[in-house]
Amino acid sequence: MRQFVRLALLCLAASTGLHSTVISAQNFSGKTVRIIVPFAPGGTSDILARAIANKLGEGLGTTVVVDNKPGANGVLGSDLVAKSAPDGLTLLLSDMGGMTTGPALGAKYPFDAQKDFTPITMIAYSPHLVVVANSVPVKTLAELVAASKDKTGGFSAATSGAGSAPHLAAALFAKRAGVDWVFIPYKGGAQAITDVMAGHSHVLFNGMLATLPAVKANQLRLLAVSSDKRWPTLPDVPTVAESGYPGFITGSWQGLVAAANTPPDIVARLNAEVIKALANPEIRERLTSQGADPRPMTSAQFGEFLKAETAKWIALVKETGIKLE
Repeated sequence: MRQFVRLALLCLAASTGLHSTVISAQNFSGKTVRIIVPFAPGGTSDILARAIANKLGEGLGTTVVVDNKPGANGVLGSDLVAKSAPDGLTLLLSDMGGMTTGPALGAKYPFDAQKDFTPITMIAYSPHLVVVANSVPVKTLAELVAASKDKTGGFSAATSGAGSAPHLAAALFAKRAGVDWVFIPYKGGAQAITDVMAGHSHVLFNGMLATLPAVKANQLRLLAVSSDKRWPTLPDVPTVAESGYPGFITGSWQGLVAAANTPPDIVARLNAEVIKALANPEIRERLTSQGADPRPMTSAQFGEFLKAETAKWIALVKETGIKLE
């Protein structure tokens, strides 16, 4: 009798485990997954979200929509995800500056960037392009620095948001070059690009994926790229490092996160499907041709990356004395 009861319990446990697996596998069926982009349409995060949305939806067997929620320099959309249900149906695709550089600069958020999100995967790296308005009469970084020092009141530098990775990159460069730029934050890279094109701001550090089209259209003048070596598709463009600022390497890292406490099986499923989408030849070619380097990783690896980046920026901010202004 005892053996029968034990066998019955084992069968019940096995069937329960199987039932849980089936429910987990069907978790996304018939439901809509939203990818929140906390910036206006047209920026790097928005382009990446739209690039993977359809393939991700196919993999999950459901509909994936991109929902732009700009406001408060990316905080509005990020907070929406931080406070969402931990079911994997509301995701955040954002420049990881909001998770790393912002806290390093002492930005006050209504959420804890380290505790209120579950990392899914890195999406891509896009080096910053250093561009100026066509009305700015310079063709090199050296000329830009000289002109910035000569101009009364300094130049204005547009940013994709206060505390963003492009903002901190520009601030670090200004610090090293000894120039006094006035930083103007926008609701995303697309708006910053538009204003520099119009000549309302002079300088812009921004992700290559969003900025390169304006350069190719001769709407902005490209001075340098912030990668560790010359970018393969821009062989004639010098790096910031080789232009007199050794070791200067920055870029925009885009990643996907969900609300804290999202179940591990859902995280694993999302991770696997995003990685499959990024491996799709058409999507990969589309991104690399525009200047984004797909860099998927496991959830654990992405979590460690975020911790390391935060520590790195905290040290740099302390060393340079840069403030969020």
